[in-house]
Amino acid sequence: MTLTVKIMENRYVDSVSLMALSTRANELDGVNEVIVAMATDMNKEVMENVHLFNEEIKQAKSSDLVIAMTVENAEQSDSLFEQIEQMMNEKKTITQGQSEQVFSTIDTAVEANPEANLALISVNGLFAAREARKALEKNLHVMMFSDNVAVEEEISLKQFAHERGLFMMGPDCGTAIINNKGLGFANKVRSGSIGIIGASGTGSQELSVRIHEFGGGISQLIGTGGRDLSQAVGGLMMLDAMDELEKDEQTKVIALISKPPAKEVEKKIIDKAKMMSKPVVVWFVGSEKESQEENVYFEKYSKNAALKAVELAGIDLSTLDLHPLNWPLIQEVRESFGSEKKYIRGLFAGGTLCAEALTIAEETLADVYSNISHEPEKQPDDLFHSKGHTFIDFGADEYTNGKPHPMIDPSNRIERFRKEARDPEVGVIILDFVLGFGAHPDPVGMMVDEIKQAKEQARKEGRALEILGYVLGTELDEQVLTKQIDQLIEAGGIYASSSQNTGLLAREFVGKGEHHE
Repeated sequence: MTLTVKIMENRYVDSVSLMALSTRANELDGVNEVIVAMATDMNKEVMENVHLFNEEIKQAKSSDLVIAMTVENAEQSDSLFEQIEQMMNEKKTITQGQSEQVFSTIDTAVEANPEANLALISVNGLFAAREARKALEKNLHVMMFSDNVAVEEEISLKQFAHERGLFMMGPDCGTAIINNKGLGFANKVRSGSIGIIGASGTGSQELSVRIHEFGGGISQLIGTGGRDLSQAVGGLMMLDAMDELEKDEQTKVIALISKPPAKEVEKKIIDKAKMMSKPVVVWFVGSEKESQEENVYFEKYSKNAALKAVELAGIDLSTLDLHPLNWPLIQEVRESFGSEKKYIRGLFAGGTLCAEALTIAEETLADVYSNISHEPEKQPDDLFHSKGHTFIDFGADEYTNGKPHPMIDPSNRIERFRKEARDPEVGVIILDFVLGFGAHPDPVGMMVDEIKQAKEQARKEGRALEILGYVLGTELDEQVLTKQIDQLIEAGGIYASSSQNTGLLAREFVGKGEHHE
């Protein structure tokens, strides 16, 4: 393989576009591996770690764009660079009337579109806070997809937004649905009377999709960014969003979702919820609380939270198929494993989907590890080697630095899947497939051959291996839920009907003795 590099001086491209571009570039014939990224110190370190680095990249400025790739034939390099640049230069048309509009600054965009009231910020984290402040100063609500923003900048921006009566969603806000328009990663769901406020992207998607499945609809889905309920930030965005949904006439029920919040912040959020005139459903991942306190309903799992929200919205649940656990299937899988100790390996694109499966497993299983565990002794010793029951969020920074998110490009996860499938101690591999805006156009399709090969190899070796897949999406999504499910089943996978059931099924497949639900 030959390393070949091209530096494009003072050429800025936003991170979301670069993630999509890298995915497409890696599919070109003749390319072994390629990274297209800005020449920031962090990206240089990533390129060096994966051996796509040389002195030319080392000398590049942070404002330069780097295309670094290894190719099978050096003579193809010029042609491949041309193809990548052509992809880069393909402009998505923003139509107003019949004309194309491209704006290089927030100021010029606002001048041309004075009715605009929201800015989506997706630039390198070094510059994101500056651009967000410009947008807030122009009286625009902000959704900041960018991450790697200092917590001090986040606090300052959210305080500034609060003073001006604006939303500051993010940083690292991956999902929102505002006035029935999906932003970032979002699923196409019906409009309705349930408002979601989420400090979690895939957690918010899971709630919205389950609510849609159960006959409800979404009034607004407001993302806050993953750090919002930390001790430092203090829930600034969630508190403001609660005020807005309290006033919103369309919203009749409010659902709150977060990974485990700081205790003081959790109390502040709950105290405010109890003062509201509307029922509030709370799903804080990992919480053991399943109770009602005044108008606040605490739920332990995601599907249960969605069901409660739909019930409170006045929708009849009596005719729904709620997909109880398939105990005959569980018994069949257990028998195939026999007396051998078998482990779960969860390979997730969605952080909250990983967190829910992890917490469910920890309820009854020992030897459970994860890169998102808050307990050091439960984190894997090596990010690239599993032990016991291991649950990995491939969307975490340690796996995405300089690489596309796994919802866009699953190549990192595919490599790990192959490794886990060869391990004779592994009985169940969990895969989640996230549909919707911004996600891969055929996420299950990318894994079909891998699943077939893994199952066949296990069969030849005389061992049982189950691939448990969960598809997060709706029939309205471009990827089409049923098409994705059909591909999974035809490849030999087992389909789980929700994030909640994914965790419960995996746990019971490797469990022994009595039923746990």
